[in-house]
Amino acid sequence: MPGTSSRISMPDLLLQVWATPGLIWLLLAISVAGIVRGFTGFGTALVFVPVAGIFLLPQTVVGVMTLTGIVSTTALLPRAWGQADRREVAILALAALLTVPFGLWLMQALEAVTIRWIVAAVAALTLAALVVGWRFSGIVSRPMLVAIGAVAGVIGGMTGLTGPVVILFYLAGQSAAQSVRANTILFLAALDVVIAVNLLSRGDLEATTGLLALTLAVPYFITSLIGQSLFDPRFQRLYRWAAYSVIALAVVSGLPLWS
Repeated sequence: MPGTSSRISMPDLLLQVWATPGLIWLLLAISVAGIVRGFTGFGTALVFVPVAGIFLLPQTVVGVMTLTGIVSTTALLPRAWGQADRREVAILALAALLTVPFGLWLMQALEAVTIRWIVAAVAALTLAALVVGWRFSGIVSRPMLVAIGAVAGVIGGMTGLTGPVVILFYLAGQSAAQSVRANTILFLAALDVVIAVNLLSRGDLEATTGLLALTLAVPYFITSLIGQSLFDPRFQRLYRWAAYSVIALAVVSGLPLWS
């Protein structure tokens, strides 16, 4: 029952975390996601969420991804704050603020297997768009920013996949790469905070979820640095196709057909 974990001792909480079903696979998935993120700059949720859905309830997956996202982007925020178009990010964040509760409601209302199918569909569509090199050639207007933020809030709250909408519709615009990257970091950090606050207010963010996120954050941080150190611009194409292969494997392995 939500909130009861706060009355459990720390040793008992740690035992619960280490007894998490499929923990070894979750550690492996987040470690691989860290390497992918390190040498491509994206892909954490696309790798981790489909696998995590096999073992964890949707609210736990969302909580873990949200908390891990907050921790992982903290170091990037100072530079992003100076480089981002904060007015655009504010529009995105405000729209997401209004729709995250609906996404969380859907997460509770839908069957876990339905959420897994949605995760697979969103991840597969994102991967397909990345593989074929789809790009939006128009100008991202203010109404479009509102729509992007709103959809990202719904999907992020429902599944924990906070990045795909921004990747597909915002990153593909005409803005300079530096500004786009900074805007994305700032928006995803804001979206993670919005989701976490909503989860806390609903009583869906338990202490065990926080400890599980912390446990997974350690290998994620280490492998992100490894991936970053392995990056060589000469092999960028190879890295991207390796990342696409890993994401495809995660999507296929996470399909509800197998469990």
